[in-house]
Formats: sequence, C-alpha cells, structure tokens
Amino acid sequence: MRIVNIVIVYNLDRSKVLMLLRQKDPYIGLYNFPGGKIEGQESILDSCYRELQEETGIAPSQISLRHTMTFDYHFLNYSLAIAVGEIDDQVPLVAERHPLKWISTSANFQDRQSFAGDGNIQHILDVLNYSEFNF
Repeated sequence: MRIVNIVIVYNLDRSKVLMLLRQKDPYIGLYNFPGGKIEGQESILDSCYRELQEETGIAPSQISLRHTMTFDYHFLNYSLAIAVGEIDDQVPLVAERHPLKWISTSANFQDRQSFAGDGNIQHILDVLNYSEFNF
C-alpha cells in the first residue's frame, strides 16, 4: 500500500493552521496541508519532517511533530498518514512551489470550492480537538 502524508501545523494558540494553495493536480487551486510521498525506507515522521521543510522552510529543529492518525483507502491502495505540530505563526516561511497562508481554524473546511480533501479536512481537525489529542 502506498503511503502519503499531510502535516498539520497549528499556530501556538491553535487558532490558525498553515496551508498551501495547490498549484498542480490533485486539487489545483485549493488549499491543502503540506505533505507528500514517503521516499525509500523513510519512516512516516521522517517523511513528514522532510516534506514540511521542503514545502514551507520549517526545519525539524523548529517543530516537534506527532503522528496522530492514519486513514486507509483500501480500494485506492493507499494510506494517508497525518502528523501534527505547533509553531509560532511569525516564523519565517519559504514556499517551495505552492503559496503559503495561515488560515483560521473557524474556516469552513468542508467548502470544496476552497479546500482539498473532499471534505475530510474538517473531520480531521474536529478529531484533533478531542482531549485525547493533547499534543
């Protein structure tokens, strides 16, 4: 099964998440979280740190990520691993290809005209609000 990841970066008071505006398919023109594919024998977290640094300029030394959940899409033969961390929203960012933006966590992430993920972003963020996910 192919494994891909997304990295959810909250600001310190968790009022915003860092997203990128997709410049290519899938989800061209929509906001999504940084992420990508696992390369070679990388662990899930190693791939998350690498993708985050490549797409945002946030170095592993600046953030602590936690692998919080994985969704398996058996019919599509892939898994989506999700890592989460927090960082000061004033940290300098360096976009690789996709423009970066801090977006309020009160946004309607089910809006398929604005956000990728087929409505799943809202579900993921709702689950991360459970007290068990005190990262």
